[in-house]
Amino acid sequence: MGGDHRDTTAEPEPARTSFSAWRTLSRSLAPRLNRAQLLAGLLTGLLGFAIVVQVQQNRSSDLSGLRQDELVRILDEVTQRTEELDAQAADLRVQRTELVTGSDTERAAREAAAARAEEQGILSGRVPAEGVGVELVVREPDERIPSFVLLNILEELRNAGAEAIQIGDLRITASSYIVDTADGVEVDGVSLTAPYRWLAIGDPDTLTPALEMPGGALAAVRNATGTADLSAADLVEITAVRQIAAPRFATPVPASGPG
Repeated sequence: MGGDHRDTTAEPEPARTSFSAWRTLSRSLAPRLNRAQLLAGLLTGLLGFAIVVQVQQNRSSDLSGLRQDELVRILDEVTQRTEELDAQAADLRVQRTELVTGSDTERAAREAAAARAEEQGILSGRVPAEGVGVELVVREPDERIPSFVLLNILEELRNAGAEAIQIGDLRITASSYIVDTADGVEVDGVSLTAPYRWLAIGDPDTLTPALEMPGGALAAVRNATGTADLSAADLVEITAVRQIAAPRFATPVPASGPG
């Protein structure tokens, strides 16, 4: 009895074996970290932190560290510069508009002025003219044709819209006159004799009927024992010109002011 001692507190053999197996399995499944893995993890963490800091710095404004008065001053400078740039842009747009429309307007004004000068030159007799019209030759085989018959021809041509008229070598204008003289007729101070050759620029379809109407200008020529040869022409060249004297008394009416 006394020599046979057994430790009754020890675990049974099957229990110890089971616990040892579970501990071995847990150790095999647990991650094993060595020095290289720790160093790699540390470097990765530092790299990630550096990246985050860089991104935050890029996203953050450098103005974040300035004082309020400095921020206000910078804002005022930016606002002032923006206003200056806007004003410069507006000035450039205005200049561009003036250059575009101004050049067009100036060119159009020059062209219009040139056209008006040509028109006024034709109407006043200061420049030669050409165009469609009629040619009329008045002869006096038996008796002298009085000046009022020639004046009727002139008035009919004017009323029918003749834009330029020439008789003989004289250009007829609004101030022209025809009178009788001892030697024949006088036109604007120049004596003329038959045959009287008229050139008129205008619509032949209007000028011809106006001269040939019953009781009209050509009827008066025939009544005065004269003859008349009237023909339409596709091209009538009026080469005679007049020197227009400047008005002595008349002046343009001043343009009325606003309102």
